Amino acid sequence: MSFKIYTRGGDKGKTSLFGGKRVLKDHDRIEAYGTVDELNSFTGLLRDLLAEGEFRMQLYRIQNKLFDLGSYLATPDANEREQQVPKIKQEDIDWLEKCIDEIDGELKPLANFILPGGDQRVSQAHICRTICRRAERRVVTLGHEVQIDPIAVKFLNRLSDYFFILGRGIAHQYQIEEIQWEKDS
Repeated sequence: MSFKIYTRGGDKGKTSLFGGKRVLKDHDRIEAYGTVDELNSFTGLLRDLLAEGEFRMQLYRIQNKLFDLGSYLATPDANEREQQVPKIKQEDIDWLEKCIDEIDGELKPLANFILPGGDQRVSQAHICRTICRRAERRVVTLGHEVQIDPIAVKFLNRLSDYFFILGRGIAHQYQIEEIQWEKDS
């Protein structure tokens, strides 16, 4: 089956949600799932920058979960979400926490704040972290208008923690010196 990539349906500033409802492109729902999509793209870039291994496999799984979350956020009808959209579950958060703990177990305890940088791969993990925080804020904003499953916010919150520790883990794995914040420098 083939379809055209352009439909011209959005030329006047509206887009379709899952189920067909049309909304303005700057609607809070579009902001929420659009930011999750942006995070997914930057996560893919980070994955591409890393050598084969555990971090790449983790990031692939995270990308799939972000796609699930984006689908959830793009579906306004609760019945459609329940029947047709994959869900973020507590076990996904448990898995993230396990990954965080495993990476953190390999690292020296954090004595100072660290700055993003030192290597493109470390910086990219921090870009993912900050976009994840923005996605979390957008989902919270959407939650003021419509019912959002609290697990969505919890997942994004934990995922931003994961990206922080992943940045440290990448620095450790590739023997990159972390850049420490120097107060009043």
